[in-house]
Amino acid sequence: MTSVPHHHRGAFGDDAFGRFAEKAARFFGTPRYIVGQTILVALWILVNVLSFTKAIRFDGRPFILLNLIFSTQAAYAAPLILLAQTRQADRDKTMAEKVDKRHTAIEQGVKTETDKLLDLLQSNTTLTQQDKELTEQVAQLTREIHTLLTKQSAG
Repeated sequence: MTSVPHHHRGAFGDDAFGRFAEKAARFFGTPRYIVGQTILVALWILVNVLSFTKAIRFDGRPFILLNLIFSTQAAYAAPLILLAQTRQADRDKTMAEKVDKRHTAIEQGVKTETDKLLDLLQSNTTLTQQDKELTEQVAQLTREIHTLLTKQSAG
């Protein structure tokens, strides 16, 4: 299978931003990111709930700063993921077009070879028919010669 080049031109010129979006989208979907984020949130909550002094508590209940961080992260992550999906869809379309062209060429080649085989089969059938007719003519001539020879021998 043909590989798709890594360089993909899109709406952002040389598309360095698009490549960044793909890397970010891939990272957001990893277990490492999910586990890391879970640990960070757990520590955030622990520090802000179990702290004995107000100096250490920087985001008390209902954790408005944490919610703001998640909202900001979602506001940036969603478009990055959509951009990465769009780029992947473009690559998939390009690959599908290449595969379709290759299949069309293969189908055309098969059709050409099938047509040649059909022509050969027709020629073979014609030759077989001609051979049969000639064999019948030779048999008829042989009978006629035999008849003439037997009449001359008898008479």
